[in-house]
Amino acid sequence: MFCMNIYRLVSGVVLTIMWVVTFIPTAEAAAFKVLIVMSYEENNPWCMEIKEGINSVLGDTCDLSYFYMDTKVDLAGGKAKARDAYAMYRTIKPQGVITADDNAQWMFVLPYLKEKVDTPVMFCGVNADPEKYGYPAANVSGSLERGHIRESIAFTKQLLPSMATIGFLAKDSPSGKALLKQVQNEVHSYLAKFTAFKLVSESKELLAAGKIFNDGCDAIYIDSVEGIVNEEGQPLGHREITKLLKSVFAKPIIGANQYHVKQGALCAVVKTGNEQGRNAAKMLLQAMNGVSVSDIPITKNYKGKRMINVSVMKAQGITPRPEVLLGAKLIKSEN
Repeated sequence: MFCMNIYRLVSGVVLTIMWVVTFIPTAEAAAFKVLIVMSYEENNPWCMEIKEGINSVLGDTCDLSYFYMDTKVDLAGGKAKARDAYAMYRTIKPQGVITADDNAQWMFVLPYLKEKVDTPVMFCGVNADPEKYGYPAANVSGSLERGHIRESIAFTKQLLPSMATIGFLAKDSPSGKALLKQVQNEVHSYLAKFTAFKLVSESKELLAAGKIFNDGCDAIYIDSVEGIVNEEGQPLGHREITKLLKSVFAKPIIGANQYHVKQGALCAVVKTGNEQGRNAAKMLLQAMNGVSVSDIPITKNYKGKRMINVSVMKAQGITPRPEVLLGAKLIKSEN
């Protein structure tokens, strides 16, 4: 009898332990593996914004792997980086892919993924017309990036009613040429007369363009300038480029992104990488949950946020009407 009671006691303990182990809550496994391929560098402000947007949608439920192609600082090495990204794709076998900006499209998606695999691919930050890449495709859709140029010029006109002419500056790159096309398509609607669009690759070209603009227009709009190289062939960041430009251009600079305003532009109605990342992530989540990519139409950013650099505004002696400042985000220049 004693042995039988011991047996029953031990059996009961074992069953209890098994029940407890079976029902102990465990961390929920990631729903999907996702590969994100960025055209630019990890510390690029635009990439950082896109990453924030992606993480806000997928970060809690997905296993995210990031790959950076570094093409702002080494465009020539982009194709080799794209091969490495494809090797990473084959290794981790993701259920979905997000690709950011134009270089990742023609260097990575077109040769390796578009209509070659079943994995859904969502792009973001694409400046070119989607038809350039054959988008949409059977497994590709995404979010286009369009600058709020018209709105930014109108906002600057409110700050500085005397502004009558506007020039444009970008790096000679796929993104810069896409910006040029956007300007050509909508220039008739701008509240300032178009003077010129300069595509430059080197700092000496930047300085020459700045001098021409200083004599010929009241303000310039800049975007996609990162990667312009100095005299030693080293790529420059936006802060360095803005400093160089301001050495020869004493009038207002209009930016496209919030880091442009933080680093010396007077103002902007900014587009955000955060919105781009969120859009692409939400679209990819739909596809990974079974919605056909063909039923997920290409979209574009639509949200704009007015920003003013009050340090620049004061330095240039601009005193706007008080109502112009209502609703705008006021910041000071970063040191």
